[in-house]
Amino acid sequence: MNVTTKMRMLRGLGAVSGMGTLLSLVLACAPASVSAEAYPSRPVTLIVPNPPGGFVDSSARILSDSLAKIVGQGVVVENKGGGSGNVAYQFVARAKPDGYTLLNSYSAYHVGNPNLTPNLPWSQKDFVPVALITVATNVITVHPSVPVNTLPEFIAYLKAHPGKLSYASQGNGSLSHIGTEMFKMKTQTSMVHIPYRGSGPAVNDVMAGEVQVFITTPPSVMAQVNTGKLKALAIAGKTRHPGMPTVPTTAEAGLKGFELEAWIGIFAPAGTPPDIVNTLSGQIKQALELPETKTRADVAGVDLRYLPPAALGELVRTDTEFWAKTIKTAGITNEPK
Repeated sequence: MNVTTKMRMLRGLGAVSGMGTLLSLVLACAPASVSAEAYPSRPVTLIVPNPPGGFVDSSARILSDSLAKIVGQGVVVENKGGGSGNVAYQFVARAKPDGYTLLNSYSAYHVGNPNLTPNLPWSQKDFVPVALITVATNVITVHPSVPVNTLPEFIAYLKAHPGKLSYASQGNGSLSHIGTEMFKMKTQTSMVHIPYRGSGPAVNDVMAGEVQVFITTPPSVMAQVNTGKLKALAIAGKTRHPGMPTVPTTAEAGLKGFELEAWIGIFAPAGTPPDIVNTLSGQIKQALELPETKTRADVAGVDLRYLPPAALGELVRTDTEFWAKTIKTAGITNEPK
Protein backbone atom coordinates (compact mmCIF):
# COMPACT_ATOMS: atom_id res chain seq x y z
CA MET A 1 0.00 0.00 0.00
CA ASN A 2 1.56 3.30 -1.05
CA VAL A 3 1.68 6.47 1.03
CA THR A 4 -1.08 8.18 -0.97
CA THR A 5 -3.52 5.30 -0.37
CA LYS A 6 -2.74 5.26 3.37
CA MET A 7 -3.42 9.00 3.64
CA ARG A 8 -6.81 8.60 1.94
CA MET A 9 -7.80 5.83 4.36
CA LEU A 10 -6.84 7.89 7.39
CA ARG A 11 -8.82 10.89 6.14
CA GLY A 12 -11.85 8.59 5.64
CA LEU A 13 -11.59 7.21 9.15
CA GLY A 14 -11.27 10.73 10.51
CA ALA A 15 -14.45 11.76 8.73
CA VAL A 16 -16.33 8.79 10.15
CA SER A 17 -14.97 9.52 13.61
CA GLY A 18 -15.97 13.17 13.29
CA MET A 19 -19.50 12.22 12.28
CA GLY A 20 -19.69 9.85 15.22
CA THR A 21 -18.60 12.57 17.61
CA LEU A 22 -21.14 14.98 16.15
CA LEU A 23 -23.88 12.38 16.45
CA SER A 24 -22.93 11.73 20.08
CA LEU A 25 -23.15 15.44 20.83
CA VAL A 26 -26.58 15.67 19.22
CA LEU A 27 -27.84 12.68 21.18
CA ALA A 28 -26.40 14.05 24.41
CA CYS A 29 -28.21 17.35 23.94
CA ALA A 30 -31.49 15.78 22.83
CA PRO A 31 -32.96 14.78 26.23
CA ALA A 32 -32.87 18.35 27.64
CA SER A 33 -34.44 19.77 24.50
CA VAL A 34 -37.03 17.05 24.09
CA SER A 35 -38.03 17.15 27.78
CA ALA A 36 -39.16 20.75 27.47
CA GLU A 37 -40.73 20.43 24.02
CA ALA A 38 -42.61 17.23 24.88
CA TYR A 39 -43.69 18.30 28.36
CA PRO A 40 -46.24 17.31 29.42
CA SER A 41 -46.80 14.07 27.56
CA ARG A 42 -49.20 12.66 30.18
CA PRO A 43 -51.54 14.02 32.91
CA VAL A 44 -50.16 16.35 35.58
CA THR A 45 -51.28 16.14 39.21
CA LEU A 46 -51.78 19.18 41.45
CA ILE A 47 -51.51 18.21 45.13
CA VAL A 48 -53.68 20.43 47.35
CA PRO A 49 -52.81 20.59 51.09
CA ASN A 50 -56.47 21.13 52.09
CA PRO A 51 -59.77 19.27 51.73
CA PRO A 52 -62.18 20.37 48.96
CA GLY A 53 -63.70 23.82 49.42
CA GLY A 54 -62.12 27.18 50.16
CA PHE A 55 -59.46 29.39 48.63
CA VAL A 56 -56.66 26.82 48.39
CA ASP A 57 -58.78 24.16 46.68
CA SER A 58 -60.65 26.67 44.49
CA SER A 59 -57.39 28.11 43.17
CA ALA A 60 -56.19 24.67 42.08
CA ARG A 61 -59.45 23.89 40.29
CA ILE A 62 -59.57 27.29 38.57
CA LEU A 63 -56.07 26.67 37.21
CA SER A 64 -56.49 22.99 36.36
CA ASP A 65 -59.32 23.44 33.84
CA SER A 66 -57.55 26.22 31.96
CA LEU A 67 -54.09 24.65 32.12
CA ALA A 68 -55.44 21.41 30.65
CA LYS A 69 -56.57 23.37 27.59
CA ILE A 70 -53.14 24.95 27.18
CA VAL A 71 -51.04 21.79 27.59
CA GLY A 72 -53.42 19.36 25.90
CA GLN A 73 -53.22 16.94 28.84
CA GLY A 74 -55.33 16.27 31.90
CA VAL A 75 -54.53 18.28 35.05
CA VAL A 76 -55.77 16.31 38.05
CA VAL A 77 -56.49 17.96 41.42
CA GLU A 78 -55.74 15.65 44.36
CA ASN A 79 -56.57 16.77 47.91
CA LYS A 80 -54.22 15.64 50.68
CA GLY A 81 -55.34 17.54 53.76
CA GLY A 82 -54.02 17.06 57.26
CA GLY A 83 -51.09 17.95 59.47
CA SER A 84 -51.45 21.69 58.78
CA GLY A 85 -50.47 21.01 55.20
CA ASN A 86 -47.49 18.82 56.07
CA VAL A 87 -49.00 15.64 54.60
CA ALA A 88 -49.17 17.19 51.13
CA TYR A 89 -45.85 19.01 51.37
CA GLN A 90 -43.99 15.89 52.41
CA PHE A 91 -45.65 13.90 49.62
CA VAL A 92 -44.57 16.35 46.91
CA ALA A 93 -41.10 16.79 48.42
CA ARG A 94 -40.55 13.05 47.93
CA ALA A 95 -42.14 12.88 44.47
CA LYS A 96 -40.12 12.29 41.32
CA PRO A 97 -38.84 15.66 40.05
CA ASP A 98 -40.20 15.31 36.53
CA GLY A 99 -42.90 18.00 36.49
CA TYR A 100 -45.82 15.61 36.80
CA THR A 101 -46.45 16.01 40.55
CA LEU A 102 -46.83 19.62 41.64
CA LEU A 103 -47.69 21.40 44.87
CA ASN A 104 -50.56 23.90 45.01
CA SER A 105 -48.93 25.75 47.89
CA TYR A 106 -50.76 27.91 50.45
CA SER A 107 -48.71 30.87 51.69
CA ALA A 108 -49.34 30.34 55.40
CA TYR A 109 -48.14 26.74 55.19
CA HIS A 110 -45.18 27.54 52.96
CA VAL A 111 -43.83 30.43 55.03
CA GLY A 112 -45.63 29.89 58.34
CA ASN A 113 -44.91 26.24 59.11
CA PRO A 114 -41.12 26.61 58.94
CA ASN A 115 -41.42 29.33 61.59
CA LEU A 116 -43.85 27.39 63.79
CA THR A 117 -42.87 23.74 63.71
CA PRO A 118 -39.46 22.33 64.58
CA ASN A 119 -38.29 19.21 62.74
CA LEU A 120 -40.69 19.59 59.80
CA PRO A 121 -40.74 16.58 57.45
CA TRP A 122 -39.96 19.04 54.63
CA SER A 123 -38.19 22.34 54.07
CA GLN A 124 -38.53 25.17 51.57
CA LYS A 125 -35.39 23.81 49.88
CA ASP A 126 -37.38 20.72 48.88
CA PHE A 127 -39.28 22.80 46.30
CA VAL A 128 -38.55 25.02 43.33
CA PRO A 129 -40.94 27.90 42.54
CA VAL A 130 -42.88 27.70 39.28
CA ALA A 131 -45.54 30.43 39.33
CA LEU A 132 -47.76 32.51 41.60
CA ILE A 133 -51.38 32.04 40.51
CA THR A 134 -53.83 33.67 42.95
CA VAL A 135 -54.15 35.99 45.94
CA ALA A 136 -57.04 36.74 48.29
CA THR A 137 -57.68 39.12 51.15
CA ASN A 138 -59.47 37.83 54.24
CA VAL A 139 -62.94 38.61 55.56
CA ILE A 140 -64.03 38.64 59.22
CA THR A 141 -67.23 36.61 59.58
CA VAL A 142 -69.41 35.57 62.52
CA HIS A 143 -72.39 33.30 63.07
CA PRO A 144 -75.76 35.15 63.03
CA SER A 145 -76.24 34.31 66.71
CA VAL A 146 -73.43 36.68 67.69
CA PRO A 147 -75.28 39.90 68.63
CA VAL A 148 -73.21 42.30 66.53
CA ASN A 149 -73.53 43.86 63.07
CA THR A 150 -70.37 45.93 62.75
CA LEU A 151 -66.68 45.44 63.47
CA PRO A 152 -66.63 47.99 66.35
CA GLU A 153 -69.60 46.19 67.95
CA PHE A 154 -67.77 42.87 67.57
CA ILE A 155 -64.61 44.18 69.22
CA ALA A 156 -66.65 45.67 72.07
CA TYR A 157 -68.50 42.36 72.54
CA LEU A 158 -65.24 40.42 72.69
CA LYS A 159 -63.86 42.79 75.31
CA ALA A 160 -67.02 42.46 77.39
CA HIS A 161 -67.00 38.65 77.08
CA PRO A 162 -63.35 37.50 77.06
CA GLY A 163 -62.95 33.87 76.01
CA LYS A 164 -66.67 33.33 75.43
CA LEU A 165 -66.47 32.96 71.65
CA SER A 166 -64.40 30.46 69.71
CA TYR A 167 -62.83 30.93 66.30
CA ALA A 168 -62.20 28.42 63.54
CA SER A 169 -59.02 28.07 61.53
CA GLN A 170 -57.93 25.92 58.61
CA GLY A 171 -55.42 24.29 60.92
CA ASN A 172 -52.56 25.18 63.23
CA GLY A 173 -50.18 27.45 61.38
CA SER A 174 -52.71 28.45 58.71
CA LEU A 175 -53.25 32.09 57.84
CA SER A 176 -56.67 31.98 59.52
CA HIS A 177 -54.89 30.87 62.70
CA ILE A 178 -52.02 33.36 62.52
CA GLY A 179 -54.29 36.14 61.27
CA THR A 180 -56.86 35.72 64.04
CA GLU A 181 -54.13 35.68 66.69
CA MET A 182 -52.88 38.93 65.15
CA PHE A 183 -56.45 40.30 65.33
CA LYS A 184 -56.66 39.34 69.01
CA MET A 185 -53.35 41.05 69.71
CA LYS A 186 -54.31 44.14 67.71
CA THR A 187 -57.68 44.51 69.48
CA GLN A 188 -56.57 43.16 72.88
CA THR A 189 -59.36 40.59 72.91
CA SER A 190 -59.64 36.89 73.68
CA MET A 191 -61.15 33.93 71.76
CA VAL A 192 -60.66 30.17 71.87
CA HIS A 193 -58.94 28.58 68.88
CA ILE A 194 -60.58 25.54 67.22
CA PRO A 195 -58.38 24.18 64.38
CA TYR A 196 -59.82 22.20 61.44
CA ARG A 197 -58.41 20.32 58.48
CA GLY A 198 -59.30 22.99 55.93
CA SER A 199 -61.97 25.59 55.19
CA GLY A 200 -64.79 23.18 54.32
CA PRO A 201 -65.12 21.53 57.75
CA ALA A 202 -64.55 24.87 59.47
CA VAL A 203 -67.33 26.62 57.55
CA ASN A 204 -69.75 23.79 58.30
CA ASP A 205 -69.25 24.16 62.05
CA VAL A 206 -69.40 27.95 61.95
CA MET A 207 -72.71 27.80 60.06
CA ALA A 208 -73.98 25.31 62.64
CA GLY A 209 -73.02 27.68 65.45
CA GLU A 210 -70.57 25.20 66.99
CA VAL A 211 -67.87 27.85 66.44
CA GLN A 212 -68.79 31.51 66.18
CA VAL A 213 -65.98 33.28 64.29
CA PHE A 214 -64.00 32.62 61.11
CA ILE A 215 -61.46 34.98 59.53
CA THR A 216 -60.77 33.49 56.13
CA THR A 217 -60.58 34.15 52.40
CA PRO A 218 -63.80 35.11 50.53
CA PRO A 219 -64.11 31.88 48.47
CA SER A 220 -64.69 29.94 51.69
CA VAL A 221 -67.64 32.00 52.91
CA MET A 222 -68.88 34.33 50.16
CA ALA A 223 -71.93 32.23 49.30
CA GLN A 224 -72.89 31.90 52.98
CA VAL A 225 -72.50 35.64 53.54
CA ASN A 226 -74.59 36.53 50.50
CA THR A 227 -77.39 34.19 51.64
CA GLY A 228 -77.37 35.45 55.24
CA LYS A 229 -76.02 32.24 56.79
CA LEU A 230 -72.99 34.17 58.05
CA LYS A 231 -72.41 37.84 58.82
CA ALA A 232 -69.41 39.58 57.26
CA LEU A 233 -68.09 42.44 59.38
CA ALA A 234 -65.05 43.66 57.44
CA ILE A 235 -62.62 42.92 54.61
CA ALA A 236 -59.01 42.81 55.85
CA GLY A 237 -57.61 44.49 52.76
CA LYS A 238 -57.01 47.83 51.13
CA THR A 239 -60.19 47.69 49.03
CA ARG A 240 -63.66 46.19 49.30
CA HIS A 241 -64.27 42.81 47.74
CA PRO A 242 -66.31 42.87 44.49
CA GLY A 243 -68.30 39.82 45.60
CA MET A 244 -69.32 41.57 48.86
CA PRO A 245 -69.42 45.26 47.92
CA THR A 246 -71.37 46.39 50.97
CA VAL A 247 -68.83 44.98 53.44
CA PRO A 248 -66.40 47.72 54.56
CA THR A 249 -62.65 47.31 54.83
CA THR A 250 -61.12 47.06 58.30
CA ALA A 251 -59.77 50.60 57.90
CA GLU A 252 -63.21 51.89 56.93
CA ALA A 253 -64.64 50.11 59.97
CA GLY A 254 -62.14 51.81 62.28
CA LEU A 255 -59.45 49.14 62.61
CA LYS A 256 -56.49 50.57 60.72
CA GLY A 257 -53.33 48.57 60.18
CA PHE A 258 -54.96 45.13 60.13
CA GLU A 259 -54.72 43.53 56.71
CA LEU A 260 -54.39 39.87 55.68
CA GLU A 261 -53.57 38.59 52.20
CA ALA A 262 -53.05 34.95 51.28
CA TRP A 263 -51.45 33.63 48.10
CA ILE A 264 -51.29 30.37 46.19
CA GLY A 265 -48.22 29.36 44.21
CA ILE A 266 -47.28 26.31 42.17
CA PHE A 267 -44.07 24.54 43.21
CA ALA A 268 -42.26 21.48 41.86
CA PRO A 269 -39.99 19.05 43.73
CA ALA A 270 -36.38 20.18 44.00
CA GLY A 271 -34.33 18.81 41.15
CA THR A 272 -36.99 19.35 38.51
CA PRO A 273 -35.15 20.36 35.30
CA PRO A 274 -35.11 24.15 34.76
CA ASP A 275 -36.40 23.76 31.20
CA ILE A 276 -39.52 21.97 32.49
CA VAL A 277 -40.01 24.60 35.23
CA ASN A 278 -39.78 27.45 32.72
CA THR A 279 -42.02 25.68 30.19
CA LEU A 280 -44.64 25.00 32.86
CA SER A 281 -44.48 28.56 34.19
CA GLY A 282 -45.14 29.91 30.70
CA GLN A 283 -48.03 27.51 30.24
CA ILE A 284 -49.55 28.61 33.56
CA LYS A 285 -49.25 32.26 32.50
CA GLN A 286 -51.16 31.46 29.31
CA ALA A 287 -53.83 29.59 31.30
CA LEU A 288 -54.33 32.52 33.68
CA GLU A 289 -54.77 34.89 30.73
CA LEU A 290 -57.71 32.95 29.27
CA PRO A 291 -61.01 34.89 29.62
CA GLU A 292 -62.77 31.89 31.13
CA THR A 293 -60.14 31.72 33.88
CA LYS A 294 -60.94 35.29 34.91
CA THR A 295 -64.66 34.51 34.87
CA ARG A 296 -64.26 31.49 37.15
CA ALA A 297 -61.97 33.45 39.49
CA ASP A 298 -64.48 36.29 39.79
CA VAL A 299 -67.28 33.87 40.64
CA ALA A 300 -65.10 32.23 43.31
CA GLY A 301 -63.94 35.55 44.74
CA VAL A 302 -60.28 34.94 43.85
CA ASP A 303 -57.82 37.43 42.35
CA LEU A 304 -55.52 36.09 39.61
CA ARG A 305 -51.91 37.23 39.88
CA TYR A 306 -49.03 35.68 37.95
CA LEU A 307 -45.38 35.78 39.00
CA PRO A 308 -42.57 33.85 37.28
CA PRO A 309 -40.22 31.50 39.19
CA ALA A 310 -37.62 34.04 40.34
CA ALA A 311 -40.23 36.56 41.54
CA LEU A 312 -42.14 33.86 43.42
CA GLY A 313 -38.90 32.77 45.06
CA GLU A 314 -38.31 36.34 46.23
CA LEU A 315 -41.88 36.53 47.58
CA VAL A 316 -41.24 33.38 49.62
CA ARG A 317 -38.06 34.89 51.04
CA THR A 318 -39.60 38.22 52.09
CA ASP A 319 -42.80 36.65 53.45
CA THR A 320 -40.83 34.13 55.47
CA GLU A 321 -38.92 36.96 57.14
CA PHE A 322 -42.14 38.93 57.77
CA TRP A 323 -44.02 35.99 59.30
CA ALA A 324 -41.03 35.06 61.47
CA LYS A 325 -41.18 38.51 63.07
CA THR A 326 -44.99 38.48 63.29
CA ILE A 327 -45.17 35.03 64.88
CA LYS A 328 -42.52 35.93 67.44
CA THR A 329 -44.12 39.27 68.31
CA ALA A 330 -47.61 37.78 68.65
CA GLY A 331 -46.36 34.75 70.57
CA ILE A 332 -48.09 32.40 68.13
CA THR A 333 -47.49 28.66 68.42
CA ASN A 334 -48.76 25.68 66.47
CA GLU A 335 -50.80 24.57 69.47
CA PRO A 336 -54.49 25.53 69.92
CA LYS A 337 -55.21 28.58 72.06
